[in-house]
Amino acid sequence: MARQVLLFISALYLGLARGQVSYSIPEEMPKGSVVGNIAQDLGLDLKRLKVGKARIYTDQSTEYIELNRDRGVLAIKERIDREALCGQTTPCALHFQVILEKPMELYRVTVEITDINDNPPTFTVSEMKFEISELANAGARFELETAIDNDVGINGLQGYSLKPTDHFVLKTQNLADGTKTVEMVLQKPLDREKQEQMSLLLTALDGGEPQMSGTMGILITVLDANDNAPVCNQALYKASVKENTPKGTLLTTVSASDADQGSNSIVSYSLSSTAKALAGLFQINSDDGALILIGSIDFEKHKEYQIPVQAKDQGGHSDTCKVILDITDVNDNSPLISIISESNEISENSEIGTVVTMLNIKDADTAENGNVNCILNDNIPFAIQTSSDGFHSISTHDVLDREQVSLYNITVTCSDEGTPSLSSSVTLSLKISDVNDNPPVFSSTIYEASVLENNAPGVSIFRIQAKDADWNQNARVSYILEDSTVNGVRISSYVSVSADSGVINAVSSFDFEQIKNFQFQVKAQDGGSPPLSSNVTVRINIQDQNDNAPQVLYPVQTSSSVVAEMVPRSADVGYLVTKVVAVDVDSGQNAWLSYKLQKATDRALFEVGAQNGEIRTIRQVTDKDAVKQKLTVVVEDNGQPSRSATVNVNVALADSFPEVLSEFSDFTHDKEYNDNLTFYLVLALAVVSFLFIVSLIAILSVKCYRWKQERLFYKSNGNLPVIPYYPPLYADVGGTGTLSHPQVFNYDAYRTVDSRTSDVKYDTTYSRSIVSLDTPGTATLPPFRTEKLINDDSTEQVRLYSHTSYWLTLLIST
Repeated sequence: MARQVLLFISALYLGLARGQVSYSIPEEMPKGSVVGNIAQDLGLDLKRLKVGKARIYTDQSTEYIELNRDRGVLAIKERIDREALCGQTTPCALHFQVILEKPMELYRVTVEITDINDNPPTFTVSEMKFEISELANAGARFELETAIDNDVGINGLQGYSLKPTDHFVLKTQNLADGTKTVEMVLQKPLDREKQEQMSLLLTALDGGEPQMSGTMGILITVLDANDNAPVCNQALYKASVKENTPKGTLLTTVSASDADQGSNSIVSYSLSSTAKALAGLFQINSDDGALILIGSIDFEKHKEYQIPVQAKDQGGHSDTCKVILDITDVNDNSPLISIISESNEISENSEIGTVVTMLNIKDADTAENGNVNCILNDNIPFAIQTSSDGFHSISTHDVLDREQVSLYNITVTCSDEGTPSLSSSVTLSLKISDVNDNPPVFSSTIYEASVLENNAPGVSIFRIQAKDADWNQNARVSYILEDSTVNGVRISSYVSVSADSGVINAVSSFDFEQIKNFQFQVKAQDGGSPPLSSNVTVRINIQDQNDNAPQVLYPVQTSSSVVAEMVPRSADVGYLVTKVVAVDVDSGQNAWLSYKLQKATDRALFEVGAQNGEIRTIRQVTDKDAVKQKLTVVVEDNGQPSRSATVNVNVALADSFPEVLSEFSDFTHDKEYNDNLTFYLVLALAVVSFLFIVSLIAILSVKCYRWKQERLFYKSNGNLPVIPYYPPLYADVGGTGTLSHPQVFNYDAYRTVDSRTSDVKYDTTYSRSIVSLDTPGTATLPPFRTEKLINDDSTEQVRLYSHTSYWLTLLIST
């Protein structure tokens, strides 16, 4: 059977609908038959149907039409019986919606079901029986059972025929509700004596192609005389009743009268044979015509009932009247909320206006009882939009922030305008999914920590922590050490950062004397895509430990020489013998130095300044004091625990060099040597002695030769200048106990006139003499120069004395 397709797409957007399409198909199409190409008619491609998960939404219990997303067509899913679907209602149509997601879209579809002639007219009874008095007048009417044809239009019931037609003809009458009544009208009087019973055949015909029909038999029994029929007082009765009226309620009373007398005037009431479908709802009292409600009536099902009532006397005469019962609506239906499409999760960066849920809300009541208003619960960033056809959408109307609210319970409450108002509600749960919109945040812009020097590598110094307000992977924070250098060394050589915990560990052992503090940056980066990060500055301060003992700069201590400070016996009280100079590379109180005299040959002769290390005499030097004085000075810092160093200071109490020289040999005896070196020392002494004798002979030979030459030179040149000898300078280091001012030690040698002993005189006001006895082979004495040569003999004696002193020093040192 050919089918018609009517298509139109609305140019106006109404509510949520993006468009509308209509089709027309005949009923009873086989399953799988194509209704129409919905994708082509709506201008959608097949990919959009698949991605959008296109589906059909209908509020009917049976889904007759299905959507084939692969082909983009609508097809028959279940057999469609127009009569079962719509009854006598025309036009008959299926209304449903096509829903798409991502984004959400709604299209309305109307499929009109056209009738085919698949139902013949039928009668509810196969035979009707009438008892008619023979006195019945021509024109007497007898209501017949009407046929029912479930088809509509031309396929519906079109007419009746009656055979034979000797005494009766048919008469039809159209009622206000569109139905027809069929009456059999007596055309020719009956004669019981000629024919007591008659059999007629009533045929109902439709207009379909091919034409279909139904029949019902009529059996007439002719009664003896009763020539007056009952007459209803009103042809039409009207009554009104509210739906849900309790059973047993009196609706109205029908009355009729009969002009006959006796038993022929008794009238009985009954529902017409055409009202058998109403027998379960209404009942009429056969004696008084009271119409009583015995069933449940629902305005939403039937708004009006037409009840035919028959009044009949005992003679078989009857009359028919009709009761029209109007049903009035009461607010007995709450709004019905149906979820068409729902999102369980939405991203927090969704745009304002994003639809999260589609609803279809209906109220079966009418007028104000069916007017529905919907609201959402307070303090949520969502709004509900209403359309005139019951479709609603819930969409965002404000910015979402998962870090503030991660889950919304959206309660939709719909109330009608009836009295009292009825309402329904539904709660929707909507999760807010996280996006990486928050970087890690440190609790401080700069962190500062301290660690003691000499720490073990790998020790934990400090922990930094950053928090990320996002969730899951977006909130997972990793810590990264930013590349930088400290004094030209990469920061990774000093510290490392745990990527997971943020614990800062020392990579190496720190030395306060090399580096006192340093700073670097750590980056906290989350696991989002793209990742967000923030930096923080970390400052590490190295704390000093007392790990360095004081170092003595002066006097210089060597294992191979002895240095003696010369003090004239004429020195006054407070004479500055020397100054112990020491430094401590630690800092703070760990570097505060103090000096004290630990041992001394004569403690009553010398003292040491506790703060400056100056060694001074505390009494006058006497002739009884030993020439050789040995002092042991302890230099101690102020650390906890304290560290110290000792220095031995040799002091010679003498006014002349020969006096000192006679005591020098004893100085070296104070040294303690290992027994294992005795053999080597004896061997070295023998070798040096042999070399000394050989060298002495060679030098004397050379000197004898030069003596003659130099004698002539001195005679011709007169006086020679005095060349002073300057030992090293020592400068003060502030606050560490060293010399406070540079001091120059000048050693000037003077020869007495005509002296054969070469006495040495030292200036005690501005200088101090130092006698140095170095290791064998490198022994030196300051070269003594005469200020003035008196004669040639004295000059040669001084030169010889100088050379002799050199080898003597070498021998003593050995």
